[in-house]
Amino acid sequence: MSLARAWGALLRRDVMLALRQRGQLANPLLFFVMVVALFPLGMNPDPVLLRSIAPGVIWVGALLAAMLALESMFRSDFDDGALEQMLLTPHPLPLLVLAKVTAHWLVTGLPLLLVAPLLALLLNLEGEAVVILLASLALGTPLLSLIGAIGVALTVGLRRGGVLLSLLVLPLYVPVLIFAAGAVGNAQAGMAVTGQLAFLGALLALAVALAPLAVAAALRISLD
Repeated sequence: MSLARAWGALLRRDVMLALRQRGQLANPLLFFVMVVALFPLGMNPDPVLLRSIAPGVIWVGALLAAMLALESMFRSDFDDGALEQMLLTPHPLPLLVLAKVTAHWLVTGLPLLLVAPLLALLLNLEGEAVVILLASLALGTPLLSLIGAIGVALTVGLRRGGVLLSLLVLPLYVPVLIFAAGAVGNAQAGMAVTGQLAFLGALLALAVALAPLAVAAALRISLD
C-alpha cells in the first residue's frame, strides 16, 4: 500500500471510529457550549461587560474542551495493539501520526469552530471581531491538537496519566491562548490584528513540521 493510501485509510478509520462513538464527538462540544453559556448566567449580564470578556471566555472554553478530548487520541490504539502495528509499518511514523492528529482535529476542533459564531453572538461579539475569532480558532485549534499529541504520546503508557498530561500540555497552550484572545480583543478595539494572526500561523507551520517528529519519538519511548 502506498503512503498516500495508508495516510488516507488511517484518517478515514479514525474519523469513522469517532463518529461511531458519539460521546467522543459530543462531549468536548457540549462542554465548550456549557462553559461559555454559563458565564452570562453567573455574572452581571451587561452587554458591554460580556463583550469585553468574550475573547478570553471563548478561548479558555475551547482550550479546556480540547484538553478533554486529548487522551482518546492514542488510547484505544494502545489498548488493542494497533499502535504497535503502526510502529512496525514501513511508512514514516511522523506522517501516520499527522493523519491521526488531523482526524482528531476534524472530530474535536472543527465542531468547536462551527459552533463558535453562535456563542460569540451570545456574548455580544459582532462584526469583525467574530471574523477574527473564527480565524484565530482556525489557526489555534489545530495547534492545540498538535501540541496535545506530544503530551498524549508521552503519557499513553501510563494508567492514570490525565493529571500529568495536563501539567505537560497546559503551559505549552499559554502562548496560543494569549495571542488568539489578544487578536479578538484588538479587533474589538479597532486595532491591528495582523501580528497576532501571523504569530499563530507561524506557530502552526512550526508545529506541523516538528510536532509529528516529537510525537513519533515519544510513542517509540512509551512503547519500548
